[in-house]
Amino acid sequence: MNVLYINGPVQNGPFTIAEQPGKAAGIRAAEALNTLLDAGPVPHLWNTVTLAGDLRHRDAPDRDTVGRQEREERAIAAKYAPGAAPAGGVLTDTTPVVSALALEMTERLLMEGTLAVVPTTVHLCARCGHMTGAVAHACRACGHQDARPHTRRLLVWDRPPGTPVLAPRDFHAHRARPPGHLLTIAQNVPQRLILSRTRDHGISLAPLGLDGLVLDPRAGVHITVLAAAARHSAGQPVMTVTENSAANVAAYGALFRQHNGTRLRYALHGRIPYDDTAALQRLCEVHRVNPALRELFLAWFLPLCSLHIRAGITPAQLPSLLKFWRRAHLARPDTPGSDVPAELRRRVAAGDTRWVMDVRVLPRAIPEYPVTHGSAKEPEGAS
Repeated sequence: MNVLYINGPVQNGPFTIAEQPGKAAGIRAAEALNTLLDAGPVPHLWNTVTLAGDLRHRDAPDRDTVGRQEREERAIAAKYAPGAAPAGGVLTDTTPVVSALALEMTERLLMEGTLAVVPTTVHLCARCGHMTGAVAHACRACGHQDARPHTRRLLVWDRPPGTPVLAPRDFHAHRARPPGHLLTIAQNVPQRLILSRTRDHGISLAPLGLDGLVLDPRAGVHITVLAAAARHSAGQPVMTVTENSAANVAAYGALFRQHNGTRLRYALHGRIPYDDTAALQRLCEVHRVNPALRELFLAWFLPLCSLHIRAGITPAQLPSLLKFWRRAHLARPDTPGSDVPAELRRRVAAGDTRWVMDVRVLPRAIPEYPVTHGSAKEPEGAS
C-alpha cells in the first residue's frame, strides 16, 4: 500500500521533548507504526514559520550575530538529548526541498486558475505594519489595538460555493466513525482564503511577485509532509495530528494534500496526560512496573493508544491501561517484535487501530526497546 506515517510538524517553541513529551506524541505514534511496517527511519517534522518565532528572534540579544534560520536549527537540536537525534534526521517547513516543492505546487495552481494573485483589502497594524487579517483585531505581533485597512496584492483561494475543505476520505482510519464535529468546524472558514502572510521567516513568495510575503504556514506543514513522503517514495503519506490541529490547518492545506499521484491523509490522535509525572510515577510504583517497562508504556503503548482513543486519554483511564499493558507484555513471544504477522502489517497500513487493544495481537508487536530520542532524559543545559 506504500503507506508512510509522518508526524504533523511540531511548532518549534521554547521547550524540550524531555520537558513536554506530549508534543512528541505524533512523532512517537508515527515511529511505532512505521517500525511495524518496516518503513525505515522517517524524519521528524518541525514547524518554524511562526509569529512567536519572529518575536523571539527580534527580542534576542544576539539577533545581529545569529540569523533566524540558525536560531531555529539550534532550537530544534536542543529538543533532543545529546546523542539522541532522530535516525531519519529532521525536516522543517523552510528546508530548500520543501520551499522548492511549495513554489512548484503554487505556480501550478496559479496556472490552473485555482489560486490567484489579486488586490485584496486586509488590515495592517497601525504601529508595526503586521497584517492582522481580513477583519480588524489586536495585533498578535506587538499587541497594538488599532489597525488600518490596506489593499495589496495577495495570494488567495476563492472557493467555489459548496466546495468542502475536509471530507471523510481525507482521514486514514479503517472502520472508524468519521469525525463529524471536526468536519463541521473545518468548514467554518471564509469563502476567500488568504494564503500569503507577513512573516520574517518562511517560504518566500517573492518569485511570484509578492515581495515581503511568505506562504501561509498552515499550507506549508502539508507540503513538508509531502516532501518527506517523496524522499521515501511513499505514495500514501499519513499525517499524525490532533483534532484541534487538524481543524486549524485543514482548510489552508486543502489544495496541498495531493501532488503527482501522492495523496496526504490525516490520522487523528488524542492527547496523552503526560503532565502529571509524579502521578504517573506513583501509578507505576503501585503496580511494581520496572523502569524499562514503564518507558515502553509511556513512549510506545500510550502513543498507539492515542490513535485508538482519539478523544484523548484521561488520567482516570491510566490504571486500567497500565493493567492491560502489563498483561500484554507478559504474553510477548521470546523475541518481541521480531516477526510481525502479515495480517497485523495489513491492519497498520490500512489505518485500523483496534489491534492496539487486542491482548491476542498486541504482544506480537511490542518492541524490546522504545525509540525515545531523548524524551526520557533532560538535555544538557536545560533548566
